[in-house]
Amino acid sequence: MIWLSLAVATTLVAGCSALATKREAAARAEYPPIGRLLDVDGTRVHAWVKGSGPDLVLIHGASGNLRDFTFALADRLTDDYRVIAFDRPGLGWTERLPGYGGAGSSEGESPLEQAALLQKAAAQLGVRQPIVLGHSYGGAVALAWGLSAPRDTGALVILAGVSNPWPGELGALYKITGSSVGGATAVPLITALAPDARIESAVTSTFAPQSPPEGYADYIGAELALRRQSLRANGQQVTSLRPHIVEMSKHYATTLTMPVEIVHGTADETVPIEIHSERLVKQAPRARLTRLEGVGHMPHHARPGAVVAAIDRAASRAGLR
Repeated sequence: MIWLSLAVATTLVAGCSALATKREAAARAEYPPIGRLLDVDGTRVHAWVKGSGPDLVLIHGASGNLRDFTFALADRLTDDYRVIAFDRPGLGWTERLPGYGGAGSSEGESPLEQAALLQKAAAQLGVRQPIVLGHSYGGAVALAWGLSAPRDTGALVILAGVSNPWPGELGALYKITGSSVGGATAVPLITALAPDARIESAVTSTFAPQSPPEGYADYIGAELALRRQSLRANGQQVTSLRPHIVEMSKHYATTLTMPVEIVHGTADETVPIEIHSERLVKQAPRARLTRLEGVGHMPHHARPGAVVAAIDRAASRAGLR
């Protein structure tokens, strides 16, 4: 009976792997790269570049890709800035860093490692003294960028960003997709079988209490985040993030000497303002916080004008405009 159960389980996983491969191929075909693919020490990095003016780097959050910015926000910025949006490692069309994502691994690339990769990609594009904007998890990467290159960073803009240690546990899905066992068993099942309704529900919950803009779900390419590599990368990066944030937060006061503009919604239940931004504004010596009443986790969609204003303030305070 045990052997029969194992045989059934093996057949199920194999079948799901085949379905997952088919679904991944469809996602790649429907959502191809919209920018250029850079080779950074053998790692492919996807970068979207448009506009002219001071350099503005955009770094997306968990389960996302650079399309989150090119949906609407980027077009509001390209007349005044050269906008460079990146896919983070393992997400969108950027590859994982060497040593990550292999069988049996459960660690994800740290914010500092991700920042280092994107800094090298930015250097290939001739980026100088950038304003670095990060949303959600991308906020942690933007902070890591500033910590690792304070003299070469013009300013930071943190949108609903992860900046400080949080109490409690993360959701079960992150633990499952981030673990080595879950990566081998549950991830192929999710990739193969996750219904479209569940994907739409996840997008909607990210925007709550606001609603996603019309056409956003079709544009963003949520199917890209369902690829096995991306599910594992996202789960591993999120579940291994807290110790890095603990260490990073010790250095905000002494190292983040550039202007820091923080924008955060008071109704954000994904990255609560009181745990993160209300602490960060007291830690970084030149930080300013804009509170958006009643806004959830996606301020750049709910209140794009407030985000553009924060970017403009950052540029002015840094002497870039």
